[in-house]
Amino acid sequence: MDDHEFRLCLKIDVVQLDFWVERGWLIPEISGEGRQFREADVARGRLILDLMGNMGVNEAGVDVVMDLVDQLHGVRGTMGKLVTAIGRQERQVQQRLIESLEDIDRF
Repeated sequence: MDDHEFRLCLKIDVVQLDFWVERGWLIPEISGEGRQFREADVARGRLILDLMGNMGVNEAGVDVVMDLVDQLHGVRGTMGKLVTAIGRQERQVQQRLIESLEDIDRF
């Protein structure tokens, strides 16, 4: 969706949207038609609105939260790849990994 559609969806003005993009809270795709936003951007926008509105979080706090959200998303992606890689291993290798995890949990 373009800027206008995005702003209508979240009921925000262009100044607010530009600020979010400048802070790096949203990173739209840039095309010949201008900025394009995805559904994930809408979810991030709703989170920002909740944080700054209902929860009273200041800009520095939103910076921290958005950074943590990005880190968590990255970790989830990495974990997904790791699970896929483990699933491609022979059963014996998988079993050794499970046993190793169980050993770690005991300590």
